[in-house]
Amino acid sequence: MDIFVDIIQLKKSRKDVPMLCLIDDGQGMNHDEVMKMVSFGHKQSDKVDTDHIGKFGVGFKTGAMRLGRDVLVLTQTTTSRSLAFLSQSLNEGKDNIEIPIVSYCRQGQRMEVDLSMQSEALAKYNLKAIKDFSPFNKYLIGEKAALFGTGTGTQIYIWNLDEWGSKYCLEWHDGLKGGSSFHQGDILIRSKRIRSRPGHISQKVPLDYSLRAYLEIIFLVPRMKISVQRSLVKSRPLSKFLTQTVIETGEILRRPVELIIGFNQLEWERANCGMFLYWHGRLIEAYKRVGGMIHSADVGRGVIGVVDVTNLMDDEDGRVWVHNNKQGFQDSEHYACLEQWLGRKADEYWDKNFDALELNIDNCVFKPDHEWVQCDKCRKWRILPTDFDSRNLPLQWFCFMEPFKGQCSDSEQKMALGIVNVSTKRSGYDCLLKDSNDKKVEGDRKTSGTDEKLIHYEDVKFPALKRLRKGPRKRIWD
Repeated sequence: MDIFVDIIQLKKSRKDVPMLCLIDDGQGMNHDEVMKMVSFGHKQSDKVDTDHIGKFGVGFKTGAMRLGRDVLVLTQTTTSRSLAFLSQSLNEGKDNIEIPIVSYCRQGQRMEVDLSMQSEALAKYNLKAIKDFSPFNKYLIGEKAALFGTGTGTQIYIWNLDEWGSKYCLEWHDGLKGGSSFHQGDILIRSKRIRSRPGHISQKVPLDYSLRAYLEIIFLVPRMKISVQRSLVKSRPLSKFLTQTVIETGEILRRPVELIIGFNQLEWERANCGMFLYWHGRLIEAYKRVGGMIHSADVGRGVIGVVDVTNLMDDEDGRVWVHNNKQGFQDSEHYACLEQWLGRKADEYWDKNFDALELNIDNCVFKPDHEWVQCDKCRKWRILPTDFDSRNLPLQWFCFMEPFKGQCSDSEQKMALGIVNVSTKRSGYDCLLKDSNDKKVEGDRKTSGTDEKLIHYEDVKFPALKRLRKGPRKRIWD
């Protein structure tokens, strides 16, 4: 599935109206599904569907109403088309909320008003309300509906955006033509505020205010293509971008849990660390500090954990321990036990691997245990050979290309469970020191049959970290 997120400009009363636009080419929604999406007091059934990402929808009403006052939803299936209008402007001063919905059914090659869902008079009344309180007239509605063609999908338009001071709460930038990775389009929260997290002091957390950075890691197993401001978002599943990777398994309240934990160079440079908690394949909580990370900004620096908590946070009776806005978990025994288990595992990892990471070496850069590339057709991830430079990859890569030269039908490679993966791209932890004439520094840990390839990172000098003493300071007697 392809998803496009853009800010567009439409004319209303001779003024340009900025509008947040989200378009996908999924299967669309019928009348009943649209009704549940925009109406209040509905929720999805509790049945489990492994093909669904997330649960209870995507917090549509909560999210949309925080961004703007008015929302138009246009969706099409193989047999129907629906138009729904969720508007504060329309309902201002009214005691009863009106949500105009117009549904059509396919009759041959045309879409006709579905009289089994509403009367013709009601359809005309609702359509007039949409035209009167939105920038959409009949021509613009027809133009947007024509984007579906004979296919299916959903379009969402949000306008009268929330304001921040004299400007809108969102700011947007178009990417430069040519596919430059340094000038990609993005939609940002204008305030660029960092969310409060216990023990967290870093101000470099782009996913808190950048839509592109958030979408890079929002899915545990990214399969769909997402574009922001007409430039493709490159997925960055965190578990595939770690070095010194360890896979921990255990049980919490008799339910299995798996944690993938390792060191991430980019997060170390930003002074970040913590656990990323996914539920039904979607990111719920990021940079959650546990164990010793809570009490010191230096403990755990660069250490990232990835865990899927679906089995733990879903009760057998259908209750879930996730907030409706999908931004956190409810306080529960399940969550408290999870925090303790993650804290214990994070502290063990830090104690065992801190010295091996050799963070006191200047200009040392650690690469992931494996480098991966995602096919732009089948969306499967492939491991690159140790002697292949990932910088030589084209912007669009497919399975038949170098160096994989396979087929999309080939099974996806996965990391083995219950083992420590030591990178095959270095001997110990190789790095290049500035002005050292390619002098190689090797770590204490070594692997047999490893490559002697050096990792370059010039003109950067990182401050050395000091290991914190555990327990109370020794008292010195005179």
